[in-house]
Amino acid sequence: MNYLAFPVGSAGPGATVEVTLSGAESDVFLVDSVNLSKMKRSQSFHYTGGHYRQSPIQLPVPSLAAWTAVVIPTGGRVQASVRLVAQAS
Repeated sequence: MNYLAFPVGSAGPGATVEVTLSGAESDVFLVDSVNLSKMKRSQSFHYTGGHYRQSPIQLPVPSLAAWTAVVIPTGGRVQASVRLVAQAS
């Protein structure tokens, strides 16, 4: 599977991961380390996200964990950038 992975680091509820795409529409997933491993082994995995045609994409962080944003192009080449938007105080 051809994908881009962007380690986001540790974050919890109240934080948002923003993904900006340039190029092809893509599947964009926010996964923790357990589910990233499952994805790499082509097993069922849990994620936040989905299929996107436009960006920027705002993915809310569902729980405290070390997160990775995964971008899987679905029709060509894609470039992506990812940033963690600070948690609300």
